[in-house]
Amino acid sequence: MSLDFTPNPAASRFWTMVSAQTRIEFKLLIRNAEQMLLALVIPLILLVMGTRAASIVDLGPGRSIDIIAPGVLALAVLSTSFTSLAIATGFERRYGVLKRLGATPLPRSGLVVGKVCAIVLLECVQLLVLSLVAGALGWQPRGGLTAWLWALAFVVMATTAFAALGLLIAGALRAEATLAAANLIYVVLLVGGGIIVPLDRHPAAVRPVLELLPSGAFGEGLRDVFAGDPGGWLPIMVLAAWAVIAIGVVTRTFKWE
Repeated sequence: MSLDFTPNPAASRFWTMVSAQTRIEFKLLIRNAEQMLLALVIPLILLVMGTRAASIVDLGPGRSIDIIAPGVLALAVLSTSFTSLAIATGFERRYGVLKRLGATPLPRSGLVVGKVCAIVLLECVQLLVLSLVAGALGWQPRGGLTAWLWALAFVVMATTAFAALGLLIAGALRAEATLAAANLIYVVLLVGGGIIVPLDRHPAAVRPVLELLPSGAFGEGLRDVFAGDPGGWLPIMVLAAWAVIAIGVVTRTFKWE
């Protein structure tokens, strides 16, 4: 009987590498207190305060909680998949973590998919908690199961688009610049990006622009489906376009160091 001791090194299968990377990324996410604050605590505060927002901000006809709740869900996805991811990745790049990953068989696309999958897992927890709190505050989403399926499609598309955009920033800028840019974009989109305040409450001149932003498309899309009107295809098409373009760019240009 002859034994063959010839070395046969080879990379694992793509999805095996992605699965391992997803587990690592998820563990890192839940261990970071600052990111959890941004991802869950801030949206919870805005959700509770939103029940009194009608006296401060013109949200249009209807109950404040029914308008605020979908916007807060969208904000939670933005904070996790864009801001937190961009900042964390920027500092991973600065400290050489990504440089070492770049020496492994894990490709850029595997890194992107692994980070997106970890974010989706965290978002499941976020959205469950926020939905339960919103329900306790009187939120009454319409549309039944169909609305939640549409919402799931919006969340997947938005997460993919925001995550790719966050990685694009983190791969192009220094860590400190990524920190500043990600927080600035977060605040700008929160205040005037169509996430919390419905698009029809913004000046008519800027509405066409906001409709084509991923934030505006996501916030308005969630409000529509939970109001029982999931007929608009423009928001989902806008998010899909942003996701495809951003992923295509980041998988080709992302720098490990």
